[in-house]
Amino acid sequence: MCGRYKITKPVSKTIDLVKTNIKVEDNENYNAHPTQKLPIIKSYTNGKALELSEWGLVPGWSKKLDKFSPLINARKETLMEKVTFKNLIQTSRCIVPADGYYEWKREDKNKIPYYFTKEDDEIMFFAAIYQNNQFCIITREATEKISTIHHREPLIINQSQINNYLNIKKDAMEILNSIKPPALKFHEISKDVNNPINNDPALIKPLN
Repeated sequence: MCGRYKITKPVSKTIDLVKTNIKVEDNENYNAHPTQKLPIIKSYTNGKALELSEWGLVPGWSKKLDKFSPLINARKETLMEKVTFKNLIQTSRCIVPADGYYEWKREDKNKIPYYFTKEDDEIMFFAAIYQNNQFCIITREATEKISTIHHREPLIINQSQINNYLNIKKDAMEILNSIKPPALKFHEISKDVNNPINNDPALIKPLN
């Protein structure tokens, strides 16, 4: 599961991809969370665009339910099995830029937060799907190293594969299944990240 992440200076970090089609501010978000409007990269006939979309997808059928939590993640392994996701992965793909993400390790009754980044400290690109003005991040089974903290991780796509993934004429599952997870590093951080109101650089500071 990926339920929080960090993205700073999204325009500066994606300008080579989206060129001039930019519809967001170059701001800093140290605690991006569901229901926020966050930067995503989408593809149009005239090129790619960086625009805002709400994190958390609400399928049309869910409106008949009294209570429904927006879908923030979609498992790669079941994308083609779930009615909600099957069509979207074929027609509505997007990319979520991130500097790093947060995950929690369960220890007895405690949940210990960690911050994850690429070992080379380069920007991450999460594979995602969207519907209307909402998006959902795709996850995969965690690597052996990451599984010491959590059994899932976001599906991080290589920058060289972004064009193929966004091209709906290409087989999305073939692309996703071919992606090897990048090397990641992580460290324990303060529980201040648990509260989405907290949003400052201190959140990613190593605890020890």
